[in-house]
Amino acid sequence: MSHATVHVLNGPNLDLLGVREPHIYGTTTLADIEAMCRDVASGRLEFHQTNHEGVMIDLIHAARETGGGIIINPAGWSFSSIAILDALKAFDGPVIELHISNIHARDAAHRHSVMSQGVTAVIAGLGAQGYPVAVQAMYRLLAT
Repeated sequence: MSHATVHVLNGPNLDLLGVREPHIYGTTTLADIEAMCRDVASGRLEFHQTNHEGVMIDLIHAARETGGGIIINPAGWSFSSIAILDALKAFDGPVIELHISNIHARDAAHRHSVMSQGVTAVIAGLGAQGYPVAVQAMYRLLAT
């Protein structure tokens, strides 16, 4: 079991998963996703969601204190937040950017994530199943 903490951070509107645009994001709720992550966790796991950019930055900064890695679904901030990108660049551990939909197959406004330049890996298009995949991958990254 890893002693490092995996921080799963979720951005704006992800608290509405299951009801918001289910044709894109599915019907799985964020609580369901958290349970899926905890089921596969082999170490400490912190799970958060915020609709406030400053709170997200504070969560990233706090993750620096515990080590480990970050899995972040920046949601709408993916395409615009230099402040979150800068916070991620200041994090020393691995970072996995996660998207429920395949952003590369979406409209122009949802196609290019500025976060990608500051992360270790990107998972997109696996739906809610991307989360447990990311958690398992993160523990493997932390073990090497």
